[in-house]
This record gives sequence, structure tokens and C-alpha cells, in this order.
Amino acid sequence: MIPKSKYTVPILVTAAVVLVLGLTATFVIIEARNSLVELPVLSTVPNFELLERNGAAFGSTDLQGKISVVDFIFTNCQGPCPVMADNMTELYRAFAGSDKVQFVSISVDPERDSLIVLQEYALRHGVTDNRWVFLRGDLETIKWLSESGFMLAADELPGMHSIKFVLVDNKGQIRGYYSGTDNASVNILKTHIQELLEDIN
Repeated sequence: MIPKSKYTVPILVTAAVVLVLGLTATFVIIEARNSLVELPVLSTVPNFELLERNGAAFGSTDLQGKISVVDFIFTNCQGPCPVMADNMTELYRAFAGSDKVQFVSISVDPERDSLIVLQEYALRHGVTDNRWVFLRGDLETIKWLSESGFMLAADELPGMHSIKFVLVDNKGQIRGYYSGTDNASVNILKTHIQELLEDIN
């Protein structure tokens, strides 16, 4: 007869891990559902106009009629940007079937992030259409847009840019902020995008 003690500890550890994972998943789902009760209008994005990677103008009017997820990045960032880019890529792929959802990444390092550099960056992340745009402008405009437009810190660009994803509705209104480096926060954002999408369809 095999002693019971040989298997008791591994079984208890496995059970504890399964329990923790189950509780974590339940918590994320509950948080997402609770936060759907009301997405407040936090602010309205002001008028702005920047250049997209293809050289075309892109501005506040292009936010109208679509749900947008906005972030501030720079292409040679070795800090949080790669994680943010991976999470934005996941969202970009998740909503591939909708032309009502777009993703907007704004460079905080226009000196190095030329249009060509932004084109190459987009290709590296599998962007094949204009559902995810990459914008650049002069540094003062970018700083103003980050601080006054999206209410995000921009003290020492490019290094000290915000890691937040900003959810903007089809009227150009800011509806929420989410950590661009946290999977649970990104999952809640995904749920909120779907909720807003159902409202305009």
C-alpha cells in the first residue's frame, strides 16, 4: 500500500493553485460586469491634427463615429512600450471584424519617430490596415495633447510618458483609463469596447 502522505502535499498545492486561479478569474469577470453599470463621460478630446504614418492628416474629427483606444508610445522604448504594444496588438486582432473600432498610438519622440520609422513599426506589429494608426507631430503639440487633451502626465518625454490606454467613444468623449501593461485591466477594456460597440450598432 502506497503511503498517503506521499501525495497529500502535491494534491493540496494543486488544489490551492486551482482555487486561486478560479477566484482571480471570477474577480476579473465581476469587476468587468460591475464597471459596465455606468461608463462616465470624463472629458471630451479637444481639436487636434497630427500626421499618420502614411503622411495623411489624422485628428479629432477622425475619432467621430468610431470607438477609439489611444495610447502614447515611442518606437525604441525598452521599458513598458513593448508590453503595451503586445496588448494593443491583442485588442487590434480581437476586433478585426469591426470597422467601428480603431486604435491610435501617438509618438512622444517625433525627433526619432519619422513617418518611415512608424511605418516599419506598424509592420512589425502586423498592422495591415488603417484600424490602427500611428501619429506624430511636434513635441509641444504632443505634450499639450497628452496633458490637456487626454489628462495624462507628460513631464519628461519621451521617457516619462503615460502607460494608460484611453477609451474614447464615438462622440470623441473619454470614457475610461486602463493600464496598458496589466492583462486584467486590458480584459476589462475589451469588455467596455464591446459594450460601447453594441450601443452604436
